[in-house]
Amino acid sequence: MEFRPCIDIHNGHVKQIVGGSLRDAGDTAQENFVAERGAAYYAGLYRDAGIRGGHVILLNAADSPQYAATKRQALSALEAYPGGLQAGGGITPETAGEFLEAGASHVIVTSFVFRQGRIDYRRLEQMRDAVGKERLVLDLSCRKTGDGYRVVTDRWQRETQERIEEPLLERLSGYCDEFLIHAVDVEGKAEGIEEELASLLGAWGGKPMTYAGGVHSYEDLELLKKLGRNRLNVTIGSALDLFGGALSWEKVSEMCKSD
Repeated sequence: MEFRPCIDIHNGHVKQIVGGSLRDAGDTAQENFVAERGAAYYAGLYRDAGIRGGHVILLNAADSPQYAATKRQALSALEAYPGGLQAGGGITPETAGEFLEAGASHVIVTSFVFRQGRIDYRRLEQMRDAVGKERLVLDLSCRKTGDGYRVVTDRWQRETQERIEEPLLERLSGYCDEFLIHAVDVEGKAEGIEEELASLLGAWGGKPMTYAGGVHSYEDLELLKKLGRNRLNVTIGSALDLFGGALSWEKVSEMCKSD
């Protein structure tokens, strides 16, 4: 298990939000924490600690009046830690190059490769060809439904027909280097992990995969390690002391390194 830190940016500020509360209309979200420092500060912390593979996420839509400010913050983080962070949020084949040139090791993509609730494999191939399989992370963040976990797109506001299951993961693994999966129902609530999802993901054991959502205690971290068979990497946001929570980010990093 690896600790994969996050730098979520909304309306030009580093924030921690309740994931399901994000709305494009009015650029609103239920906030858990708004940082006084910029994104480059957090990137510097992770750089100095030698923690790689964290993600910088732009939470505003590209047509938002707030997008430019959010993008500036994201680029400043990538420039502060070249090669150490991934970048995601509304990225397309046309825009990916700017983030890679700014220092992103990978780009994270969801919405572009979906159309009418299904994966558009032509678009997925375009994305892969634009950046290379080795620099592409597919975000399959999902929400629990009556028939399993369905992928949600457009900043988690739109439910798709694609379910998280082994055949889908096997198919998509041919197009990307890693997966990032937020458990949207518990994201930002710091009330415990989505145990069923963690078990499902840990059972696969294919590509590197980062789980995010609900970790709020060191016991949660140990449980995730157990349910995920020590195969899942982890992102923790609101529960970290960096973002107003109780968990030491340095202790979390050390716990993730241990067997």
